[in-house]
Amino acid sequence: MKNIFKTVLFAASLFAVGQTQAQTKDTTLGQKINKTAKKVGKGTSKAAKDVGNATSTAAKDVAKGTSTVAKDVAKETSTGAKAVGKKTSEVAAKGASKVVDKTYDGVTAPNGETVYINNKSQYYYVNKKGNRVYVTKAQLVKKP
Repeated sequence: MKNIFKTVLFAASLFAVGQTQAQTKDTTLGQKINKTAKKVGKGTSKAAKDVGNATSTAAKDVAKGTSTVAKDVAKETSTGAKAVGKKTSEVAAKGASKVVDKTYDGVTAPNGETVYINNKSQYYYVNKKGNRVYVTKAQLVKKP
Protein backbone atom coordinates (compact mmCIF):
# COMPACT_ATOMS: atom_id res chain seq x y z
CA MET A 1 0.00 0.00 0.00
CA LYS A 2 2.90 2.33 0.78
CA ASN A 3 4.39 1.77 -2.68
CA ILE A 4 1.09 2.52 -4.39
CA PHE A 5 0.73 5.69 -2.35
CA LYS A 6 4.30 6.73 -3.17
CA THR A 7 3.73 6.04 -6.87
CA VAL A 8 0.50 8.07 -6.94
CA LEU A 9 2.13 10.98 -5.13
CA PHE A 10 5.15 10.86 -7.45
CA ALA A 11 2.93 10.83 -10.54
CA ALA A 12 0.80 13.68 -9.19
CA SER A 13 3.85 15.77 -8.37
CA LEU A 14 5.36 15.16 -11.81
CA PHE A 15 2.11 16.18 -13.41
CA ALA A 16 1.85 19.30 -11.23
CA VAL A 17 5.44 20.28 -12.03
CA GLY A 18 4.72 19.79 -15.71
CA GLN A 19 1.71 22.07 -15.46
CA THR A 20 3.67 24.81 -13.67
CA GLN A 21 6.43 24.62 -16.23
CA ALA A 22 3.86 24.91 -19.03
CA GLN A 23 2.34 28.00 -17.41
CA THR A 24 5.66 29.80 -16.97
CA LYS A 25 6.59 29.66 -20.66
CA ASP A 26 5.81 32.64 -22.88
CA THR A 27 3.86 30.59 -25.38
CA THR A 28 1.41 27.79 -24.77
CA LEU A 29 0.59 24.94 -27.08
CA GLY A 30 -2.55 26.77 -28.20
CA GLN A 31 -0.54 29.90 -29.08
CA LYS A 32 1.97 27.89 -31.11
CA ILE A 33 -0.82 26.15 -32.98
CA ASN A 34 -2.48 29.53 -33.52
CA LYS A 35 0.70 30.99 -35.08
CA THR A 36 1.07 28.02 -37.36
CA ALA A 37 -2.59 28.14 -38.30
CA LYS A 38 -2.34 31.81 -39.30
CA LYS A 39 0.19 30.80 -41.88
CA VAL A 40 -2.14 28.14 -43.25
CA GLY A 41 -5.32 30.18 -43.26
CA LYS A 42 -7.97 31.89 -41.18
CA GLY A 43 -10.49 29.03 -41.37
CA THR A 44 -8.04 26.58 -39.89
CA SER A 45 -7.05 29.06 -37.19
CA LYS A 46 -10.30 28.82 -35.25
CA ALA A 47 -10.26 25.02 -35.30
CA ALA A 48 -6.64 25.00 -34.16
CA LYS A 49 -7.44 27.38 -31.30
CA ASP A 50 -10.29 25.15 -30.20
CA VAL A 51 -8.03 22.09 -30.24
CA GLY A 52 -5.33 23.92 -28.27
CA ASN A 53 -7.81 25.19 -25.69
CA ALA A 54 -9.45 21.78 -25.38
CA THR A 55 -6.04 20.18 -24.82
CA SER A 56 -5.19 22.72 -22.14
CA THR A 57 -8.56 22.29 -20.41
CA ALA A 58 -8.29 18.50 -20.49
CA ALA A 59 -4.81 18.64 -18.97
CA LYS A 60 -6.07 20.87 -16.13
CA ASP A 61 -9.00 18.50 -15.47
CA VAL A 62 -6.64 15.53 -15.30
CA ALA A 63 -4.40 17.42 -12.86
CA LYS A 64 -7.36 18.17 -10.58
CA GLY A 65 -8.53 14.55 -10.77
CA THR A 66 -5.06 13.23 -9.97
CA SER A 67 -4.79 15.57 -6.99
CA THR A 68 -8.18 14.48 -5.65
CA VAL A 69 -7.32 10.79 -6.06
CA ALA A 70 -4.00 11.29 -4.28
CA LYS A 71 -5.75 13.00 -1.35
CA ASP A 72 -8.35 10.22 -1.15
CA VAL A 73 -5.64 7.54 -1.22
CA ALA A 74 -3.70 9.38 1.48
CA LYS A 75 -6.76 9.62 3.72
CA GLU A 76 -7.69 5.95 3.28
CA THR A 77 -4.09 4.87 3.84
CA SER A 78 -3.91 6.92 7.03
CA THR A 79 -7.18 5.50 8.34
CA GLY A 80 -6.13 1.93 7.53
CA ALA A 81 -2.71 2.39 9.09
CA LYS A 82 -4.23 3.71 12.32
CA ALA A 83 -6.62 0.75 12.55
CA VAL A 84 -3.82 -1.75 11.92
CA GLY A 85 -1.59 -0.02 14.48
CA LYS A 86 -4.30 -0.10 17.15
CA LYS A 87 -5.07 -3.77 16.53
CA THR A 88 -1.37 -4.66 16.61
CA SER A 89 -0.96 -2.77 19.87
CA GLU A 90 -3.98 -4.52 21.39
CA VAL A 91 -2.78 -8.01 20.41
CA ALA A 92 0.75 -7.33 21.64
CA ALA A 93 -0.47 -5.94 24.98
CA LYS A 94 -2.84 -8.87 25.52
CA GLY A 95 -0.10 -11.36 24.66
CA ALA A 96 2.33 -9.71 27.07
CA SER A 97 -0.32 -9.66 29.81
CA LYS A 98 -1.06 -13.37 29.36
CA VAL A 99 2.62 -14.22 29.68
CA VAL A 100 3.61 -11.87 32.52
CA ASP A 101 0.44 -11.46 34.61
CA LYS A 102 -2.23 -13.78 35.96
CA THR A 103 -5.65 -14.08 34.35
CA TYR A 104 -8.57 -13.59 36.75
CA ASP A 105 -10.96 -16.44 35.87
CA GLY A 106 -14.69 -16.21 36.55
CA VAL A 107 -14.96 -12.44 36.09
CA THR A 108 -14.80 -9.95 33.24
CA ALA A 109 -14.27 -6.24 32.95
CA PRO A 110 -17.39 -4.03 32.61
CA ASN A 111 -17.24 -4.32 28.80
CA GLY A 112 -16.64 -8.10 28.74
CA GLU A 113 -12.85 -8.03 28.39
CA THR A 114 -10.49 -10.49 30.12
CA VAL A 115 -9.21 -9.25 33.48
CA TYR A 116 -5.53 -9.57 34.43
CA ILE A 117 -3.80 -9.17 37.80
CA ASN A 118 -0.31 -7.64 37.85
CA ASN A 119 2.45 -8.20 40.45
CA LYS A 120 1.02 -5.35 42.59
CA SER A 121 -2.38 -7.13 42.78
CA GLN A 122 -4.01 -4.50 40.58
CA TYR A 123 -6.86 -5.52 38.27
CA TYR A 124 -6.82 -4.31 34.67
CA TYR A 125 -7.97 -5.12 31.16
CA VAL A 126 -6.53 -4.19 27.76
CA ASN A 127 -8.75 -1.89 25.66
CA LYS A 128 -9.03 -1.76 21.86
CA LYS A 129 -6.13 0.71 21.60
CA GLY A 130 -3.81 -1.61 23.52
CA ASN A 131 -3.81 0.47 26.72
CA ARG A 132 -4.19 -0.99 30.21
CA VAL A 133 -7.33 0.21 31.95
CA TYR A 134 -7.19 -0.37 35.70
CA VAL A 135 -10.43 -1.27 37.48
CA THR A 136 -11.43 -1.87 41.08
CA LYS A 137 -12.67 -5.22 42.31
CA ALA A 138 -16.15 -3.71 42.70
CA GLN A 139 -16.27 -2.90 38.97
CA LEU A 140 -15.64 -6.52 37.93
CA VAL A 141 -18.59 -8.55 36.63
CA LYS A 142 -19.01 -12.28 37.32
CA LYS A 143 -19.25 -14.50 34.26
CA PRO A 144 -22.67 -16.14 33.79
